[in-house]
Amino acid sequence: MRVGRASRRAPAGPSSPEIRTRRLEGTTLDGPRDHDSDPGRALEGALDRARAGDETGFVQLWRALQPPLLRYLTVRGNDAPEDVAAETWLQVVRDLHSFNGGVADFRAWLFTVARHRAVDQGRARTARPVVPVADPLSHGRSAASHPSAEQDAAERAATAAALRLVASLPPEQAEMVMLRVVAGLDVAAVAELVGKTPGAVRVAVHRALKSLSRDPRIRATREVV
Repeated sequence: MRVGRASRRAPAGPSSPEIRTRRLEGTTLDGPRDHDSDPGRALEGALDRARAGDETGFVQLWRALQPPLLRYLTVRGNDAPEDVAAETWLQVVRDLHSFNGGVADFRAWLFTVARHRAVDQGRARTARPVVPVADPLSHGRSAASHPSAEQDAAERAATAAALRLVASLPPEQAEMVMLRVVAGLDVAAVAELVGKTPGAVRVAVHRALKSLSRDPRIRATREVV
C-alpha cells in the first residue's frame, strides 16, 4: 500500500516559536558541539576523576565549562572576565575535595562561585600579584585538533554577535538567559543563584528568548557559522 506524500507530517515552518528559540540556543552561544560523544556522560567521568585527584579529569571539566563561564561573565559586564574566571577555578580546585554531587550540581556550584567573585570585583578591585599558570588546553593537544583559521574566526564572530544581543537585554534577564542557555543550569539552580522564584525565572527567560528570537540580527549570527 502506497502512502501519499500529503499524509506525511509537515516540518515546522521557519516561523515556529520552537525553531526560533532553538536558533538562539544553537552553536552561536553554546559553542561547537561534538555530535559523536555524550557530553553528559563524559563530564560525569571527568568529575569523578577530578575528585580522585586525576589532572586529566579536571582538564576535561575546564575545557567544557570555561567557554560558557567566560561568556556569562562577559555579558555580566565584568571588567576582566578572564581574571574572575581564573579566581573561580582556583577556588574550585581548592574546595573540590569537599564537593558532593553530579555534573548539574557542579555546574551550579561553579557559576555560583563565579557570580560571587564577579560581585566582589564590582564592589572593589584591589591589586593582586599575577601568578603564572600553565594553560590546561596545552595538555595533550594535538595539531590535528586545531580548527582552521577561517572556522575559528567565524565562530568567534558569531559568538560575539550573539553575546551582544543578549547583553542588550535588561541586566537581570540577560544574566538568567546566560545561566539557563549557556551555563545549562536548571530553573531551580538559577532561581537560587539570582534570588528569584522558579516561576519568575521561567517567565523572564521565556520573554527574553521570545524577544531575541524576533530580532532579525539573530538570523545573521546563525548565518555566520
